Amino acid sequence: MNIKEIKLHQLLMNMRNPFTTSFGTQQDRFITIIEAVDENGLSGFGECVSGEDPLYSEEFMDASLIAMKKYFGPLILQNEIKHPDDVWELFKPFKRNNMAKAGIEGAVWDLYAKQHDMPLSELLGGVKDEVEVGVSLGLEDTDELLLEKIAEKVEEGYKRIKVKIKPGRDVEMIRSIRKKFKDIPLMVDANSAYTLDDIDTLKALDEFKLMMIEQPLAAGDLIDHAKLQKQIKTPICLDESIDSYEAAAGAIELGSCRIINVKVGRVGGLTQSKKIHDLAKDHHIPLWCGGMLEAGVGRLHNIAITSLSNFTLPGDTASSSRYWYEDIITPEVVAENGMVQVSNKPGIGAEVDFDKMEQYLKKTDIITKEDAPDMIFYD
Repeated sequence: MNIKEIKLHQLLMNMRNPFTTSFGTQQDRFITIIEAVDENGLSGFGECVSGEDPLYSEEFMDASLIAMKKYFGPLILQNEIKHPDDVWELFKPFKRNNMAKAGIEGAVWDLYAKQHDMPLSELLGGVKDEVEVGVSLGLEDTDELLLEKIAEKVEEGYKRIKVKIKPGRDVEMIRSIRKKFKDIPLMVDANSAYTLDDIDTLKALDEFKLMMIEQPLAAGDLIDHAKLQKQIKTPICLDESIDSYEAAAGAIELGSCRIINVKVGRVGGLTQSKKIHDLAKDHHIPLWCGGMLEAGVGRLHNIAITSLSNFTLPGDTASSSRYWYEDIITPEVVAENGMVQVSNKPGIGAEVDFDKMEQYLKKTDIITKEDAPDMIFYD
């Protein structure tokens, strides 16, 4: 692949609804769309999903931009890439910065798929024509407001409802949900808000026959999750703790979870997502693809990876209109009766609409072969 330039399109998008987790409430979303351009002018697109602040993980947008401009973009331009899997090996000497790595790598995957006139899902080894999707609902000011949102999403046909919890907004809130919606597929996401001191609260959630409780304990932890899983009936799903193939292998070995949420940005890209998929499949651990409040480019990458066979649980890739007044792709992602079609068009399967993107665009940085700094490694 002869990539001649990398463009970093920095956007500020206003969300249709505020999204509240145990971290806080988000209304505006900073997003960087990465565009990799080859010698023929063909472009591939990726999305960096790091947030404005280091709350979900240690990575944040300003740091990701520096990493992409100083290291990962130049490395792509200076080296021959025969296949997108080569990108992970190229980036391997650099620790962490997974969301920056994934954003650049995603653009390479999309470009490679387009060059070979293949859908990205097919290139990754996907086997599905459509994927089941659920919806993720943030905390509301009252349980009544949350119940209204759930009723709306159940009516729209989503295959799974995920609600955020935190200390003080957990057992009684879930009880009120189960009282009204006795049989819906329901899970909760704690975003690391609890410790083993809260084990009685977490045990109490067993009453509600939840699909899973996602990341109840500290981000990065495997040991305490293994202890907790032995004491509760509800399957634990790990999210923030699975930031690499090695972490997934450790979690499986220790019995830290029974389900894994794969987020492409969190694990460093599509190549690592595939490796984790194959590992989990070998150990009969079901997967689903989590969301990071992506715009359309990131959502299409998520759909492509979800087409692999062991993504057996509904993911977070709801319709674009769930989050955005207007997405930056044409056509937008649409979920109908809880299903999203996997595109059979080359690459991610939709066009980035630059006219739409212009309304959110704050800045574009361009990295070319000529001005890319030489990479120097120190022993």
